[in-house]
Amino acid sequence: MKYKTKLLVERFTEILSSWKGVECITLNEAAMEDTLDPYFALILDVFYSAPIPKTEERCRMLGDDVAAFETAAQSEKDRFLIGDIPVRLEYKKTEKIDELVNIAYSKHESLWFIKDSGTYGFYRLANCEIIFSRSDWINDVRKKLTNINDNFWKEMRANVQSKMEHFLSDLGAACFQGDKFHCLIASAGFIKAACLTLFCINKRFEPSHRAYFKQVCELPVLPESFIAEFQTFLDKSNTSDFESSFYLAKLLGSKIVMM
Repeated sequence: MKYKTKLLVERFTEILSSWKGVECITLNEAAMEDTLDPYFALILDVFYSAPIPKTEERCRMLGDDVAAFETAAQSEKDRFLIGDIPVRLEYKKTEKIDELVNIAYSKHESLWFIKDSGTYGFYRLANCEIIFSRSDWINDVRKKLTNINDNFWKEMRANVQSKMEHFLSDLGAACFQGDKFHCLIASAGFIKAACLTLFCINKRFEPSHRAYFKQVCELPVLPESFIAEFQTFLDKSNTSDFESSFYLAKLLGSKIVMM
């Protein structure tokens, strides 16, 4: 982490932790990049159990050098600039987090409630750096996430694998028609769902989209020759070789389904 970023993290941690309702603050891994990296952003997840300051007060408390301040419609996210550094503060109710984690941990009859939202939220809970904690709340959450049972992963796999097969069918139709636009859409949907299926097979939460390729290639359980075929599919999807793209997608899909 760059020194300038470290200073900003310390500054905002001091401000946010002074709000009595804040239970925990975590630092997203996007802040580990160089500030010149186009993916860089200083993102803090702020978990709260009691009311936090209103929008106008938050803006005032964050500092006079805050520029381009904006808040999401339901005040769940503040975005602004400090110089040329993009900052995002994402506010999350501990009660809501507990509900979602408990569904994944033990209330599988309600799993439909989180199937479409995926597991990225859990990834952030489990992996982001804890920079402030008022209690053991975050550690209790992480303990539950570590002990999620096989039924959760089976249900999640069935959901995303079905989507993968659906996108594969769409890709086949688009390739047959020579429809570049729908080939692009179906290819993106297929490869994302394929990666999500592999994360479920390996009992791993999905990372941010920019980390998909690296992390999926590092999974301990993968189909034979997956990485080479995966890379070839990505290369082919940038061309008009529709037949080869669909062939590779079918090959990848069938290997994943057989795992």
